[in-house]
Amino acid sequence: MATLAYSIRRSERARHARILVDGAGIEVVVPRSFPLRAVEPFVEEKRPWIERTLRRIRDSEAVFPRPLARAGGVVPYLGDSLTLRVDRERGRARAHVARRGHELRARLAHDAPLVEALEAWYRRCARGEVERRLDAACSRAGVSYARLQIRSQRTRWASCSSTGAMSFNWRLLLAPAEILDYVVEHEVAHLSVHDHSPRFWQLLASRYPAWREREAWLRRHGHALRF
Repeated sequence: MATLAYSIRRSERARHARILVDGAGIEVVVPRSFPLRAVEPFVEEKRPWIERTLRRIRDSEAVFPRPLARAGGVVPYLGDSLTLRVDRERGRARAHVARRGHELRARLAHDAPLVEALEAWYRRCARGEVERRLDAACSRAGVSYARLQIRSQRTRWASCSSTGAMSFNWRLLLAPAEILDYVVEHEVAHLSVHDHSPRFWQLLASRYPAWREREAWLRRHGHALRF
């Protein structure tokens, strides 16, 4: 039987051990008091689920592959395909990434990591893309939010706090535009209904009838939204 490779992360907030399986690999999250000797038996107990999930990820990537963060690779941007052009320049102090039509040009120092420069560019773009959609959705719904943050959570696409603070994952820009549209509508609905009760889903369906299809897409392909 093949050995499963995984990382271990201790968490102050974790109350129970859990396993995350996505495009980044397998991560075991455990409370501070969880004995390390108990991790391997825990992983073996969950092996059938882990292997099913890994198979599902491989099948999904045949349809929606992860973007290639390398010179000549293709990265997605809200449904568009951008070809990466990478120029390495000795003596350059700061990375510069800019879009020109269907090309994304990155000018970097000789040894600068490309992925970090790309993520920084997507983060900057995400604020404008999300803010525009969020303002429009709030206007249609007659509600308002307190503030907007762009983050890079591993397991959450967006959140809405009880005070109206909004948080969105920049990696949503790697998905088709309708996925970002849906996630924005989902969080705006939480400004009126904070839980996932039947009342919430009824409200969301009245504003975004295709929500089930978008949720299904994220469940199937969300792991691929990373470099």
